[in-house]
Amino acid sequence: MRSAAAAKVGAVAAQGIGRAESSTEKAGQLEPAAHPDPLTLFLCGDVMTGRGLDQIMPHPSSPQLFEPYVTSALEYVRLAEQINGRIRRPVEFDYVWGDALTELNARRPDLRIINLETSVTTSDNPEPKGINYRMNPANIACLLAADIDCCVLANNHVLDWGQRGLLETLDTLERSGLGYTGAGRDRETASAPSILPAPGSRRVLVYAFASESSGVPGTWAATDKQAGVNLLPDLSQSSVDWIADSIRSEKRPGDLVIASIHWGSNWGYAVPREHTTFARRLIDEAAIDMVHGHSSHHPRPIEVYRGKLILYGCGDFLNDYEGIEGYEQFRDDLMLMYFAGMDPRTGELMDPELTPMQIRNFRLNRTNDADARWLAGILDSVSRPFGTSVRLAADNRLQVSWA
Repeated sequence: MRSAAAAKVGAVAAQGIGRAESSTEKAGQLEPAAHPDPLTLFLCGDVMTGRGLDQIMPHPSSPQLFEPYVTSALEYVRLAEQINGRIRRPVEFDYVWGDALTELNARRPDLRIINLETSVTTSDNPEPKGINYRMNPANIACLLAADIDCCVLANNHVLDWGQRGLLETLDTLERSGLGYTGAGRDRETASAPSILPAPGSRRVLVYAFASESSGVPGTWAATDKQAGVNLLPDLSQSSVDWIADSIRSEKRPGDLVIASIHWGSNWGYAVPREHTTFARRLIDEAAIDMVHGHSSHHPRPIEVYRGKLILYGCGDFLNDYEGIEGYEQFRDDLMLMYFAGMDPRTGELMDPELTPMQIRNFRLNRTNDADARWLAGILDSVSRPFGTSVRLAADNRLQVSWA
């Protein structure tokens, strides 16, 4: 299935720099070049359509789990229903997206990029890691319902059901026409970008990387002979140089480049210094136009560095944590849709805006006034040290500004 953005590629005229005949031009002075329309991206954090969410869909996997305290994925459904009422099952494939679909249809972003933190498989051989996410491949229409262009797979759940689970995930995405990056059948394919066509005959290259700091086992790294994820050995200068070399071998004039990174802990707003240094070096030295960070269960600070967007942690977007106690101070029931415009000539950030959502009954819903205000306040507070401010705007959307 092709996205609406991909379907209209070729029908959209390039927004080039034109010269308008005018009195100033005739006098020997060129008018300023017309500002191009932004290339608009939708990004979000972790989309975890396995476990409890998989159980409410038309084709649930076996609910058996191998967690220390929960042995059935149906327990997560029960906890959610205990808090917010019954979920009528099976739900339609678009159910979990809820109000996010309305927002996507209204915004019509050119490209839609998610971190798919779930193995899509029928495998019954879990990795011995305690928490294992899987979605039945027969439920892949859940992702098609949101018209996703690119699934980032460099994370700590894509191999939850072993090599077979990963290979079946790749096969399912390919059969469904869903782009992906960050995992592959070997090192070469795992490190390859997802190349997305964009309006104006442009391309967006999405590279995805995983860091062991997010809980990705070192043994999950793809090798020349083993399927796996695109694992960063570290966040050193040598890793920046390796990424820069990879981009130089693929990038064409006019391409825009996104680095999607699964890194860091689940909780807390502090950004490690090495993350800040690494993200800025990617922009300075590797021609990265946007850093899309994820792993944290709640949004982390936003930075605009040299005109380029750095999202240090987008938070979860879809999960089955509803009704689970602990860490309430972080409000992990509140999610964000990130809409980021990019200048197609320079990759610089244009008109960013965030739409808050709240998950209830395993479905995304627009937040109330109080929750939107709280989210704006906390994001503003943690982002100000990075020179970024966040304020509540009309219709409970959040606007981002920077020095």
